[in-house]
Amino acid sequence: MQSISESLAISVITGMLAHATFQHITISKSVCRGKKCFVAQILVTVTNRKSVLQSWDDGKQGPIDPFAIAEPEIDSISERLRQSLLTDIPALGKAAEYFFQIGGEGKRLRPTMLVLMASAFSAVLPSSHLLKVDQSPVNHHPLEPRRRQQRIAEITEMIHVASLLHDDVIDNAETRRGLKALNSAMGNKIAILAGDFLLARASVSLASLRNTEVIELLSQVIEHLVSGEILQMTSQPEELLSIDHYVKKTFYKTASLMANSCKAVAILGGQPREDCELAWKYGRHLGLAFQFIDDVLDFTSSSDELGKPNLNDIKSGVVTAPVLYAAEQHPELIDMIQRKFKADGDVSRANELVFDSNGIERTREMAEKHCTLAAQTISKFSEPQSVHAEICRRALTQITNKVLTRSK
Repeated sequence: MQSISESLAISVITGMLAHATFQHITISKSVCRGKKCFVAQILVTVTNRKSVLQSWDDGKQGPIDPFAIAEPEIDSISERLRQSLLTDIPALGKAAEYFFQIGGEGKRLRPTMLVLMASAFSAVLPSSHLLKVDQSPVNHHPLEPRRRQQRIAEITEMIHVASLLHDDVIDNAETRRGLKALNSAMGNKIAILAGDFLLARASVSLASLRNTEVIELLSQVIEHLVSGEILQMTSQPEELLSIDHYVKKTFYKTASLMANSCKAVAILGGQPREDCELAWKYGRHLGLAFQFIDDVLDFTSSSDELGKPNLNDIKSGVVTAPVLYAAEQHPELIDMIQRKFKADGDVSRANELVFDSNGIERTREMAEKHCTLAAQTISKFSEPQSVHAEICRRALTQITNKVLTRSK
Protein backbone atom coordinates (compact mmCIF):
# COMPACT_ATOMS: atom_id res chain seq x y z
CA MET A 1 0.00 0.00 0.00
CA GLN A 2 1.30 3.47 -0.86
CA SER A 3 2.09 5.84 1.96
CA ILE A 4 0.68 9.38 1.94
CA SER A 5 4.08 10.77 0.95
CA GLU A 6 4.39 8.33 -1.95
CA SER A 7 0.89 9.18 -3.20
CA LEU A 8 1.70 12.87 -2.90
CA ALA A 9 4.88 12.35 -4.92
CA ILE A 10 2.94 10.75 -7.75
CA SER A 11 0.42 13.58 -7.71
CA VAL A 12 3.22 16.12 -7.89
CA ILE A 13 4.74 14.30 -10.86
CA THR A 14 1.41 14.32 -12.72
CA GLY A 15 1.17 18.08 -12.35
CA MET A 16 4.79 18.63 -13.33
CA LEU A 17 4.68 16.53 -16.49
CA ALA A 18 2.55 18.95 -18.46
CA HIS A 19 4.96 21.85 -18.14
CA ALA A 20 8.48 20.95 -16.98
CA THR A 21 11.43 20.38 -19.22
CA PHE A 22 13.48 19.48 -16.16
CA GLN A 23 12.67 19.46 -12.47
CA HIS A 24 13.35 17.16 -9.59
CA ILE A 25 12.21 16.70 -6.01
CA THR A 26 13.55 14.64 -3.15
CA ILE A 27 11.40 12.83 -0.59
CA SER A 28 12.62 11.13 2.56
CA LYS A 29 11.32 8.09 4.41
CA SER A 30 12.54 6.06 7.37
CA VAL A 31 13.70 2.61 6.29
CA CYS A 32 14.85 -0.29 8.44
CA ARG A 33 17.11 -3.15 7.44
CA GLY A 34 16.93 -5.57 10.35
CA LYS A 35 18.13 -3.63 13.40
CA LYS A 36 19.60 -0.83 11.31
CA CYS A 37 17.39 2.14 10.43
CA PHE A 38 18.27 5.13 8.28
CA VAL A 39 16.64 7.79 6.15
CA ALA A 40 16.07 6.74 2.56
CA GLN A 41 15.60 9.25 -0.19
CA ILE A 42 14.09 9.00 -3.63
CA LEU A 43 14.69 11.31 -6.52
CA VAL A 44 11.78 12.12 -8.78
CA THR A 45 13.03 13.44 -12.09
CA VAL A 46 10.98 14.99 -14.85
CA THR A 47 12.92 15.61 -18.03
CA ASN A 48 11.57 16.31 -21.50
CA ARG A 49 8.09 15.39 -20.28
CA LYS A 50 9.21 11.94 -19.12
CA SER A 51 9.23 10.98 -15.46
CA VAL A 52 11.51 8.58 -13.70
CA LEU A 53 10.50 7.62 -10.17
CA GLN A 54 13.12 5.63 -8.31
CA SER A 55 10.99 4.34 -5.42
CA TRP A 56 12.04 2.70 -2.19
CA ASP A 57 11.08 -0.67 -3.63
CA ASP A 58 13.02 -0.20 -6.88
CA GLY A 59 16.15 -1.45 -5.13
CA LYS A 60 14.55 -4.89 -4.93
CA GLN A 61 11.87 -5.15 -7.60
CA GLY A 62 11.75 -4.98 -11.37
CA PRO A 63 14.19 -3.65 -13.98
CA ILE A 64 15.58 -0.14 -13.78
CA ASP A 65 17.00 2.13 -16.45
CA PRO A 66 20.56 3.18 -15.54
CA PHE A 67 20.59 5.90 -18.19
CA ALA A 68 17.36 7.44 -16.88
CA ILE A 69 18.72 7.58 -13.32
CA ALA A 70 21.83 9.44 -14.43
CA GLU A 71 20.26 11.56 -17.18
CA PRO A 72 19.85 14.92 -15.34
CA GLU A 73 23.45 14.89 -14.13
CA ILE A 74 24.77 13.65 -17.48
CA ASP A 75 22.93 16.43 -19.30
CA SER A 76 24.58 19.06 -17.11
CA ILE A 77 28.00 17.42 -17.54
CA SER A 78 27.53 17.33 -21.32
CA GLU A 79 26.61 21.01 -21.41
CA ARG A 80 29.63 21.97 -19.32
CA LEU A 81 31.79 19.89 -21.64
CA ARG A 82 30.55 21.84 -24.65
CA GLN A 83 31.21 25.13 -22.86
CA SER A 84 34.70 24.05 -21.79
CA LEU A 85 35.72 23.56 -25.43
CA LEU A 86 35.19 27.19 -26.37
CA THR A 87 38.26 28.76 -27.93
CA ASP A 88 39.13 31.97 -29.77
CA ILE A 89 40.09 29.90 -32.83
CA PRO A 90 36.75 29.11 -34.53
CA ALA A 91 37.98 26.26 -36.73
CA LEU A 92 39.56 24.50 -33.75
CA GLY A 93 36.47 24.97 -31.57
CA LYS A 94 34.18 23.67 -34.31
CA ALA A 95 36.34 20.59 -34.79
CA ALA A 96 36.80 19.85 -31.09
CA GLU A 97 33.08 20.00 -30.32
CA TYR A 98 32.12 17.98 -33.41
CA PHE A 99 31.12 14.85 -31.46
CA PHE A 100 29.82 16.74 -28.42
CA GLN A 101 26.97 18.44 -30.28
CA ILE A 102 23.48 17.60 -29.02
CA GLY A 103 22.45 14.43 -30.83
CA GLY A 104 26.01 13.46 -31.70
CA GLU A 105 27.29 12.51 -28.25
CA GLY A 106 26.92 8.76 -28.75
CA LYS A 107 25.71 6.36 -26.07
CA ARG A 108 27.23 8.32 -23.15
CA LEU A 109 27.94 4.97 -21.49
CA ARG A 110 31.15 6.07 -19.78
CA PRO A 111 29.85 9.20 -18.02
CA THR A 112 26.68 7.33 -17.02
CA MET A 113 28.77 4.54 -15.53
CA LEU A 114 30.87 7.06 -13.60
CA VAL A 115 27.92 9.04 -12.22
CA LEU A 116 26.33 5.80 -11.04
CA MET A 117 29.64 4.67 -9.52
CA ALA A 118 29.85 7.93 -7.57
CA SER A 119 26.31 7.46 -6.26
CA ALA A 120 26.90 3.77 -5.49
CA PHE A 121 29.30 4.85 -2.74
CA SER A 122 27.37 7.92 -1.57
CA ALA A 123 25.25 8.34 1.54
CA VAL A 124 23.05 11.03 -0.03
CA LEU A 125 21.56 12.06 -3.35
CA PRO A 126 23.43 14.83 -5.16
CA SER A 127 21.88 18.14 -4.11
CA SER A 128 19.99 20.23 -6.66
CA HIS A 129 22.84 22.66 -7.37
CA LEU A 130 25.07 19.72 -8.32
CA LEU A 131 22.62 18.82 -11.08
CA LYS A 132 23.05 22.25 -12.65
CA VAL A 133 25.85 23.11 -15.06
CA ASP A 134 29.14 23.86 -13.31
CA GLN A 135 30.14 27.27 -14.65
CA SER A 136 33.64 27.34 -13.13
CA PRO A 137 36.69 27.48 -15.45
CA VAL A 138 38.40 24.28 -16.57
CA ASN A 139 41.44 25.03 -14.39
CA HIS A 140 39.36 25.80 -11.28
CA HIS A 141 39.74 23.33 -8.39
CA PRO A 142 36.28 21.96 -7.47
CA LEU A 143 35.71 22.14 -3.71
CA GLU A 144 32.93 19.54 -3.55
CA PRO A 145 33.76 15.84 -4.03
CA ARG A 146 30.81 15.33 -6.39
CA ARG A 147 32.02 18.12 -8.66
CA ARG A 148 35.45 16.47 -8.75
CA GLN A 149 33.82 13.17 -9.69
CA GLN A 150 31.86 14.93 -12.43
CA ARG A 151 35.16 16.24 -13.77
CA ILE A 152 36.32 12.65 -14.18
CA ALA A 153 33.27 12.01 -16.37
CA GLU A 154 34.17 15.04 -18.49
CA ILE A 155 37.83 14.10 -18.73
CA THR A 156 36.95 10.53 -19.68
CA GLU A 157 34.70 11.70 -22.51
CA MET A 158 37.37 14.06 -23.83
CA ILE A 159 40.01 11.33 -23.81
CA HIS A 160 37.59 8.88 -25.43
CA VAL A 161 36.58 11.24 -28.24
CA ALA A 162 40.21 12.28 -28.82
CA SER A 163 41.06 8.60 -29.33
CA LEU A 164 38.18 8.24 -31.81
CA LEU A 165 39.41 11.23 -33.83
CA HIS A 166 42.93 9.83 -34.00
CA ASP A 167 41.69 6.29 -34.79
CA ASP A 168 39.54 7.57 -37.63
CA VAL A 169 42.58 9.23 -39.21
CA ILE A 170 44.60 6.02 -38.91
CA ASP A 171 41.71 3.94 -40.33
CA ASN A 172 40.78 6.53 -42.98
CA ALA A 173 37.20 6.30 -41.66
CA GLU A 174 34.33 7.98 -43.49
CA THR A 175 31.58 7.86 -40.84
CA ARG A 176 31.32 7.85 -37.05
CA ARG A 177 28.20 7.91 -34.83
CA GLY A 178 26.05 8.24 -37.91
CA LEU A 179 27.86 11.43 -38.94
CA LYS A 180 30.60 12.13 -41.41
CA ALA A 181 33.90 11.38 -39.66
CA LEU A 182 35.78 14.57 -38.75
CA ASN A 183 38.80 13.59 -40.85
CA SER A 184 36.47 13.14 -43.81
CA ALA A 185 34.65 16.41 -43.13
CA MET A 186 37.59 18.67 -42.29
CA GLY A 187 40.74 16.76 -43.18
CA ASN A 188 43.29 14.63 -41.34
CA LYS A 189 45.35 17.51 -39.96
CA ILE A 190 42.36 19.22 -38.37
CA ALA A 191 41.13 15.92 -36.92
CA ILE A 192 44.54 15.14 -35.38
CA LEU A 193 44.88 18.64 -33.93
CA ALA A 194 41.31 18.55 -32.58
CA GLY A 195 42.16 15.29 -30.79
CA ASP A 196 45.33 16.88 -29.40
CA PHE A 197 43.31 19.88 -28.22
CA LEU A 198 40.85 17.60 -26.38
CA LEU A 199 43.73 15.82 -24.65
CA ALA A 200 45.21 19.19 -23.66
CA ARG A 201 41.91 20.39 -22.18
CA ALA A 202 41.49 17.05 -20.40
CA SER A 203 44.98 17.45 -18.92
CA VAL A 204 44.20 20.94 -17.59
CA SER A 205 40.98 19.71 -16.00
CA LEU A 206 42.79 16.68 -14.56
CA ALA A 207 45.51 18.86 -13.02
CA SER A 208 42.84 21.01 -11.35
CA LEU A 209 41.79 18.02 -9.22
CA ARG A 210 45.10 18.23 -7.33
CA ASN A 211 45.14 14.50 -6.63
CA THR A 212 48.41 12.83 -7.65
CA GLU A 213 47.01 9.28 -7.71
CA VAL A 214 44.08 10.27 -9.92
CA ILE A 215 46.37 12.23 -12.26
CA GLU A 216 48.60 9.16 -12.59
CA LEU A 217 45.61 6.90 -13.33
CA LEU A 218 44.21 9.02 -16.15
CA SER A 219 47.67 9.78 -17.54
CA GLN A 220 48.27 6.05 -17.73
CA VAL A 221 45.11 5.73 -19.82
CA ILE A 222 46.60 8.01 -22.49
CA GLU A 223 49.81 5.96 -22.43
CA HIS A 224 47.73 2.78 -22.82
CA LEU A 225 45.81 4.19 -25.78
CA VAL A 226 49.07 4.86 -27.60
CA SER A 227 50.53 1.49 -26.59
CA GLY A 228 47.41 -0.34 -27.78
CA GLU A 229 47.53 1.34 -31.17
CA ILE A 230 51.24 0.54 -31.56
CA LEU A 231 50.57 -3.09 -30.56
CA GLN A 232 47.89 -3.28 -33.23
CA MET A 233 50.11 -1.76 -35.93
CA THR A 234 53.31 -3.71 -35.16
CA SER A 235 52.06 -7.18 -34.15
CA GLN A 236 54.22 -10.05 -35.34
CA PRO A 237 52.55 -12.86 -37.36
CA GLU A 238 52.41 -15.23 -34.38
CA GLU A 239 51.01 -12.47 -32.15
CA LEU A 240 48.19 -11.83 -34.62
CA LEU A 241 46.95 -15.38 -33.92
CA SER A 242 47.07 -15.07 -30.11
CA ILE A 243 43.86 -14.43 -28.18
CA ASP A 244 45.94 -13.32 -25.17
CA HIS A 245 47.68 -10.70 -27.32
CA TYR A 246 44.28 -9.56 -28.57
CA VAL A 247 42.91 -9.21 -25.01
CA LYS A 248 46.00 -7.24 -23.92
CA LYS A 249 45.55 -4.85 -26.85
CA THR A 250 41.82 -4.55 -26.09
CA PHE A 251 42.52 -3.64 -22.48
CA TYR A 252 44.91 -0.90 -23.56
CA LYS A 253 42.62 0.54 -26.25
CA THR A 254 39.21 0.24 -24.53
CA ALA A 255 39.09 -1.17 -21.02
CA SER A 256 41.88 0.84 -19.38
CA LEU A 257 39.90 4.08 -19.70
CA MET A 258 36.83 2.54 -18.05
CA ALA A 259 38.82 0.78 -15.33
CA ASN A 260 41.00 3.73 -14.31
CA SER A 261 38.18 6.28 -14.45
CA CYS A 262 35.98 4.09 -12.21
CA LYS A 263 38.84 3.82 -9.73
CA ALA A 264 39.43 7.58 -9.90
CA VAL A 265 35.78 8.26 -9.01
CA ALA A 266 36.04 5.93 -6.01
CA ILE A 267 39.27 7.57 -4.84
CA LEU A 268 37.77 11.07 -5.10
CA GLY A 269 34.80 9.83 -3.10
CA GLY A 270 37.15 8.85 -0.28
CA GLN A 271 36.39 5.13 -0.51
CA PRO A 272 38.47 2.40 1.15
CA ARG A 273 41.28 0.92 -0.93
CA GLU A 274 39.40 -2.37 -1.41
CA ASP A 275 36.38 -0.59 -2.92
CA CYS A 276 38.66 1.43 -5.21
CA GLU A 277 40.23 -1.77 -6.54
CA LEU A 278 36.79 -3.33 -7.03
CA ALA A 279 35.70 -0.26 -8.98
CA TRP A 280 38.77 -0.74 -11.21
CA LYS A 281 37.86 -4.39 -11.80
CA TYR A 282 34.28 -3.47 -12.67
CA GLY A 283 35.49 -1.01 -15.31
CA ARG A 284 38.01 -3.49 -16.70
CA HIS A 285 35.49 -6.30 -17.12
CA LEU A 286 32.82 -3.99 -18.54
CA GLY A 287 35.32 -2.47 -20.97
CA LEU A 288 36.46 -5.86 -22.26
CA ALA A 289 32.86 -7.03 -22.63
CA PHE A 290 31.99 -3.82 -24.49
CA GLN A 291 34.75 -4.40 -27.04
CA PHE A 292 33.91 -8.09 -27.52
CA ILE A 293 30.33 -7.12 -28.36
CA ASP A 294 31.68 -4.40 -30.64
CA ASP A 295 33.63 -7.09 -32.47
CA VAL A 296 30.48 -9.18 -32.86
CA LEU A 297 28.41 -6.25 -34.12
CA ASP A 298 31.03 -5.51 -36.77
CA PHE A 299 29.87 -8.76 -38.39
CA THR A 300 26.19 -8.94 -37.44
CA SER A 301 24.93 -5.34 -37.72
CA SER A 302 24.45 -3.10 -40.73
CA SER A 303 26.36 0.11 -41.34
CA ASP A 304 23.17 2.10 -40.66
CA GLU A 305 22.73 0.42 -37.27
CA LEU A 306 26.37 0.93 -36.28
CA GLY A 307 26.70 4.51 -37.53
CA LYS A 308 29.95 3.39 -39.19
CA PRO A 309 30.86 0.80 -41.88
CA ASN A 310 30.43 -2.84 -40.92
CA LEU A 311 33.31 -5.28 -41.43
CA ASN A 312 35.42 -2.22 -40.71
CA ASP A 313 38.01 -4.14 -38.68
CA ILE A 314 38.98 -6.75 -41.22
CA LYS A 315 38.80 -4.17 -44.02
CA SER A 316 41.41 -2.24 -42.00
CA GLY A 317 43.49 -5.38 -41.45
CA VAL A 318 42.55 -5.63 -37.76
CA VAL A 319 42.07 -9.11 -36.29
CA THR A 320 39.28 -9.50 -33.71
CA ALA A 321 38.00 -12.32 -31.51
CA PRO A 322 35.39 -13.78 -33.92
CA VAL A 323 38.09 -14.23 -36.56
CA LEU A 324 40.59 -15.73 -34.11
CA TYR A 325 38.05 -18.29 -32.89
CA ALA A 326 36.92 -19.02 -36.45
CA ALA A 327 40.55 -19.71 -37.44
CA GLU A 328 40.60 -22.63 -34.99
CA GLN A 329 37.94 -24.31 -37.16
CA HIS A 330 39.07 -22.93 -40.52
CA PRO A 331 42.91 -22.85 -40.80
CA GLU A 332 42.42 -21.14 -44.17
CA LEU A 333 41.99 -17.93 -42.14
CA ILE A 334 45.52 -18.08 -40.73
CA ASP A 335 47.21 -16.87 -43.92
CA MET A 336 44.57 -14.14 -44.32
CA ILE A 337 45.16 -12.96 -40.75
CA GLN A 338 48.93 -12.85 -41.20
CA ARG A 339 48.67 -10.84 -44.43
CA LYS A 340 46.00 -8.65 -42.75
CA PHE A 341 43.30 -9.47 -45.32
CA LYS A 342 45.10 -7.56 -48.07
CA ALA A 343 44.64 -10.06 -50.93
CA ASP A 344 41.67 -9.76 -53.28
CA GLY A 345 38.65 -11.56 -51.86
CA ASP A 346 40.10 -11.92 -48.35
CA VAL A 347 37.45 -9.77 -46.64
CA SER A 348 34.44 -11.51 -48.18
CA ARG A 349 35.94 -14.98 -47.66
CA ALA A 350 36.85 -14.23 -44.05
CA ASN A 351 33.30 -13.02 -43.45
CA GLU A 352 31.93 -16.30 -44.86
CA LEU A 353 34.23 -18.40 -42.69
CA VAL A 354 33.37 -16.48 -39.53
CA PHE A 355 29.68 -17.17 -40.10
CA ASP A 356 30.51 -20.80 -40.86
CA SER A 357 32.11 -21.17 -37.42
CA ASN A 358 31.31 -20.66 -33.75
CA GLY A 359 33.50 -17.54 -33.62
CA ILE A 360 30.64 -15.11 -33.00
CA GLU A 361 29.07 -17.38 -30.39
CA ARG A 362 32.36 -17.83 -28.52
CA THR A 363 33.00 -14.08 -28.56
CA ARG A 364 29.55 -13.47 -27.07
CA GLU A 365 30.38 -16.04 -24.39
CA MET A 366 33.56 -14.09 -23.60
CA ALA A 367 31.49 -10.93 -23.25
CA GLU A 368 28.98 -12.71 -21.00
CA LYS A 369 31.81 -13.98 -18.81
CA HIS A 370 33.23 -10.50 -18.29
CA CYS A 371 29.78 -8.99 -17.68
CA THR A 372 29.17 -11.61 -15.01
CA LEU A 373 32.52 -10.78 -13.41
CA ALA A 374 31.68 -7.06 -13.52
CA ALA A 375 28.34 -7.67 -11.81
CA GLN A 376 30.03 -9.80 -9.16
CA THR A 377 32.39 -6.98 -8.23
CA ILE A 378 29.38 -4.77 -7.42
CA SER A 379 28.13 -7.36 -4.92
CA LYS A 380 31.51 -7.18 -3.15
CA PHE A 381 31.39 -3.43 -2.50
CA SER A 382 31.25 -2.41 1.16
CA GLU A 383 27.75 -2.01 2.63
CA PRO A 384 25.72 0.70 0.84
CA GLN A 385 25.13 3.88 2.84
CA SER A 386 21.72 4.73 1.35
CA VAL A 387 18.83 3.27 -0.59
CA HIS A 388 19.87 5.44 -3.55
CA ALA A 389 23.31 3.78 -3.40
CA GLU A 390 21.58 0.39 -3.56
CA ILE A 391 19.58 1.50 -6.60
CA CYS A 392 22.71 2.78 -8.35
CA ARG A 393 24.48 -0.51 -7.68
CA ARG A 394 21.57 -2.29 -9.34
CA ALA A 395 21.87 0.18 -12.21
CA LEU A 396 25.59 -0.61 -12.60
CA THR A 397 24.67 -4.29 -12.76
CA GLN A 398 21.96 -3.50 -15.30
CA ILE A 399 24.53 -1.73 -17.47
CA THR A 400 26.27 -5.06 -17.98
CA ASN A 401 23.05 -6.38 -19.52
CA LYS A 402 22.75 -3.25 -21.69
CA VAL A 403 26.26 -3.88 -22.99
CA LEU A 404 25.43 -7.49 -23.86
CA THR A 405 22.17 -6.72 -25.66
CA ARG A 406 23.13 -3.54 -27.51
CA SER A 407 22.73 -3.45 -31.29
CA LYS A 408 24.98 -0.47 -32.05
